[in-house]
Amino acid sequence: MKGVRKTYDNSYTLSFLLVFFVMILFRPALSMYFNTLSSTESLTISNNRTLVSPGDVFELGFFRTNSSSPWYLGIWYKQLSERTYVWVANRDSPLSNAMGILKISGNNLVILDHSNKSVWSTNLTRGNERSPVVAELLANGNFVMRDSNNNDASGFLWQSFDYPTDTLLPEMELGYDLKTRLNRFLTSWKNSDDPSSGEISYKLDTQRGLPEFYLLKDGLRAQRSGPWNGVKFSGIPEDQKLNYMVYNFIENSEEVAYTFRMTNNSIYSRIQVSPAGFLARLTTTPTAWEWNWFWYAPEDPQCDVYKTCGPYAYCDLNTSPLCNCIQGFKPFDEQQWDLRNPSGGCIRRTPLSCSGDGFTRMKNMKLPETTMAVVDRSIGVKECEKMCLSDCNCTAFANADIRNGGTGCVIWTGELEDIRNYFDDGQDLYVRLAAADLVKKRNANGKTITLIVGVGLLFIMIVFCLWKRKQKRGKEIATSIVNRQRNHDVLINGMILSSKRQLPRENKIEELELPLIELEAVVKATENFSNCNKLGQGGFGIVYKGRLLDGQEIAVKRLSKTSVQGTDEFMNEVRLIARLQHINLVRILGCCIDAGETMLIYEYLENSSLDSYLFGKKRSCKLNWKDRFDITNGVARGLLYLHQDSRFRIIHRDMKVSNILLDQNMIPKISDFGMARIVARDETEANTRNVVGTYGYMSPEYAMDGVFSEKSDVFSFGVIVLEIISGKRSRGFYHLNHENNLLSYVWSHWTEGRALEIVDPVIVDSLSSLAATFQPKEVLKCIQIGLLCVQERAEHRPTMSSVVRMLGSEATEIPQPKPPGYCLVSSHYENNPSSSRYCNDDESWTVNQYTCSVIDAR
Repeated sequence: MKGVRKTYDNSYTLSFLLVFFVMILFRPALSMYFNTLSSTESLTISNNRTLVSPGDVFELGFFRTNSSSPWYLGIWYKQLSERTYVWVANRDSPLSNAMGILKISGNNLVILDHSNKSVWSTNLTRGNERSPVVAELLANGNFVMRDSNNNDASGFLWQSFDYPTDTLLPEMELGYDLKTRLNRFLTSWKNSDDPSSGEISYKLDTQRGLPEFYLLKDGLRAQRSGPWNGVKFSGIPEDQKLNYMVYNFIENSEEVAYTFRMTNNSIYSRIQVSPAGFLARLTTTPTAWEWNWFWYAPEDPQCDVYKTCGPYAYCDLNTSPLCNCIQGFKPFDEQQWDLRNPSGGCIRRTPLSCSGDGFTRMKNMKLPETTMAVVDRSIGVKECEKMCLSDCNCTAFANADIRNGGTGCVIWTGELEDIRNYFDDGQDLYVRLAAADLVKKRNANGKTITLIVGVGLLFIMIVFCLWKRKQKRGKEIATSIVNRQRNHDVLINGMILSSKRQLPRENKIEELELPLIELEAVVKATENFSNCNKLGQGGFGIVYKGRLLDGQEIAVKRLSKTSVQGTDEFMNEVRLIARLQHINLVRILGCCIDAGETMLIYEYLENSSLDSYLFGKKRSCKLNWKDRFDITNGVARGLLYLHQDSRFRIIHRDMKVSNILLDQNMIPKISDFGMARIVARDETEANTRNVVGTYGYMSPEYAMDGVFSEKSDVFSFGVIVLEIISGKRSRGFYHLNHENNLLSYVWSHWTEGRALEIVDPVIVDSLSSLAATFQPKEVLKCIQIGLLCVQERAEHRPTMSSVVRMLGSEATEIPQPKPPGYCLVSSHYENNPSSSRYCNDDESWTVNQYTCSVIDAR
């Protein structure tokens, strides 16, 4: 037994010595995974030691962005393949060589350079009577300094969360501490390789009224968040509440701040202000390829720009021009307004009288700037209205909080600025008007108070309609006589066709088999054109939802008397769509031309337009990959019908996602034929000096030279396909950040073999129910087809028949695409906004001061 015991003792001693030797030998490596730094320890660049947070999410240590850059102390995500920095200590005092050290000196954290000189410090002043301090990297990424015997957050002596760089993390507060007078705000890096303070910042203004965040460039306001409405910031509607994110805005006697937290720790989320001038919320997971942009601001380069429309005007992406005067106001400078320079804003048509004034209700609005507004959270909307009326200086009012039907009161006493209208977000704004400018409602019999009789062709159509009504035949309107004259151009509803071309029309008055609907019926169906029934608005006027007496739901397109398109385009739409019958084209039910009104009546499509699904965060979660692929196929078949299979050969000229409507079964219907052109079967292209369409969808040859053809529609279709796949809006072609130039963004990912990274995160996120239908091979095929359609030269683009064949067949060989028709030339555009350029890899062209009228009505 003694021999056995001796052998056991020797084995135990040997094992102990071996473990002790391993611990001594690998002590530096083991210490790399500690999350605290004591007063006897240090981090140096040379020993490569770091602190790692509990849960291994964050890591703190010295870094440099490239082999020639200086050294910094920072925090980054530990598990991501591409290093993402969230905090930098010495961003404006870098270390010039690899001799830096971080340690606790007395009561402060300090970074010392090679000469033992301090380049950064926490700069705390405290007595020596307290216990020793330690520095610790917490699980949420907060680097703190505390007493060694106090783990309570309230006992932190210093924390990195109080001194953010360019990133807001969950549980981190952004805003103003009223006790310490500390203003916590974000400041961008100078560029992607230089963490020093850049020119873009994001700060909270708490001077008066409702606090708001401002995106600043060199200290000047570039974008406004809008006030917190109890759920989110009214100027960032895309930041919808998700089940794994909880948002909170704190406003009390101690602080005014915004923060958010995550309930799902497997998802990383952060808000970052970038050197390019964007504020973005980004999300990812430890195993994902890259960060996904959940939202960013300014989301729209036009309507999100600070005070883009001037006082008493609002921006609306669904109108052309984008800036609109509030009802009861008119442009301050009519000439500049007509030249698309709205900076002067609008002025009242009738001065306020202080007695007898009323209010116009504006729905779905981003509230005007509120930093100078008066707030009373104790009253409701009725009391708020009375308070506004009792103050002769009051110009508008709104609820401070949209929850529970609306509570609190915000009152403006000055000019209303930086307003915009949203499709399905925002809140009600009540603007004060003189009695003379208030809307006069129609009487109970549905008769109009004011009837304006048109001149010329419109007068003839009205007389003709009255005669038809007297005959009670319910027939349609004869609309135009087509005259063919040799050696002259012939005007057919705004379409200039050479007399040498073969016109696909008969030389006679054409009877349109289109039912006539009486004005009284339309008025009743739309409840006197109530704003509650408003579906959308464009350069032509407004579209309303209605219900006929038999219960049938309709969409009424009401031509504005001041429409920028006019009667020619209206008649063009009547003439074309009345003869088109296809499952993927919107169906017209009738028209109304009476008492100065000109209207088209369409079938009502329950699911609105495609853009509301792709770009509206409330709806994008309802559109999986199968839906998107089916919609792509439907749009392709509709275009093929227009180009090849219909009675007339038609070029749409304004294909975009807002002109694609969805029925109750999500079947896509191409709409809005006001800009369409009929061309002869033997024509390959046509010219015009009146270029119409929407930026971001127009082909290069059409935008630059006025040349349009089937391939112009093919280019627009390609842009639509890429929007459907990516969920990103094509915003034109002149942006500093290539990710906001959709074609450049997709092309770069395609050429780098990262095409799947452009896909809308909502349909690939493993946490999303929509991911079940995701087919990577099918998606890649659609990306390739989309890029083929947007190639620079028209002859390189496929026909729609080829597109339909490629979409529907697995065996069809798909060619490799060439570079798209537009590339990024933002510096050139900024220096010379009157010029534009499109280019490929080999050559470029510039066209200056080309006369065109582009309708940007989204």
